Amino acid sequence: MWQDPGTWIALGVSALFVVAGFIMHRVFVKILKSGSEPTKNDE
Repeated sequence: MWQDPGTWIALGVSALFVVAGFIMHRVFVKILKSGSEPTKNDE
């Protein structure tokens, strides 16, 4: 199983999605935290 190139491609794509999801989560949290502060100041 570990010698099949398809296995490594599938693992690589899965790892890429996990990393992309983690980065997107960090970006969204940062945007939401920084975006909520100016709206309070504008009121």
